[in-house]
Amino acid sequence: MSQRTLTILKPDSVAAGKAGAILAHLEREGFRIAGVKKIRLAPEQARAFYAVHRERSFFGGLVRFMTEGPVIVAALERADAVPHLRTTMGATDSQKAEAGTVRNLYGTDIERNAIHGSDSPENAAKEIAFFFAEAELI
Repeated sequence: MSQRTLTILKPDSVAAGKAGAILAHLEREGFRIAGVKKIRLAPEQARAFYAVHRERSFFGGLVRFMTEGPVIVAALERADAVPHLRTTMGATDSQKAEAGTVRNLYGTDIERNAIHGSDSPENAAKEIAFFFAEAELI
């Protein structure tokens, strides 16, 4: 059965011109792109999206980073989409990410790690709805 998840290609990967390579990597992993858009997050959008982290010491830096340039948001589909994307992305710290993962190939460190992915099916549904109307998903 197909499942949806959300990914965000972060400002570092978009600025480096790696978005196409990352999307192709995800398609090779069996993901189907149900919806995609390039946007620039306003600070209030980034704060709302990452509200779960608002009490954490890295929150301000995360908001600044995510608003420094355009991002690409995509709703992805495949069987076991959430866990498969987590594996495909690799460890949060790009320097510790497994060889061949998106973060290993395109990330720099723990903050500039190229990609975001939903961490649960419940959060995936919320995160997709944050960026997409149901009519935008095909």
